[in-house]
Amino acid sequence: MEIIPLALDELETLHLCDGEGKSQIEAGICMRVSRGTVQRLLASARSKVAQALVGQKALAISGNRPEKGKITVPEEITHKVKPDYMKESVDE
Repeated sequence: MEIIPLALDELETLHLCDGEGKSQIEAGICMRVSRGTVQRLLASARSKVAQALVGQKALAISGNRPEKGKITVPEEITHKVKPDYMKESVDE
């Protein structure tokens, strides 16, 4: 059976965006990477998962797993983060 490698950062991005419903901006804050990086990782992960499902291939998670309890969520993500263009403007 053919094996398709899925990197941990691709898996994390897929989990945050598709599994937890976070926006790419929110996922970027959690991962401490740019939104563009999240977009690239998410596209790659989705493509690999689709290839594995359609082609009946195996996915292999590659990379070092963080120690249990060592993942922290930045304070900024404890509330819903909105991009500047979505924030309400106040005319004074």
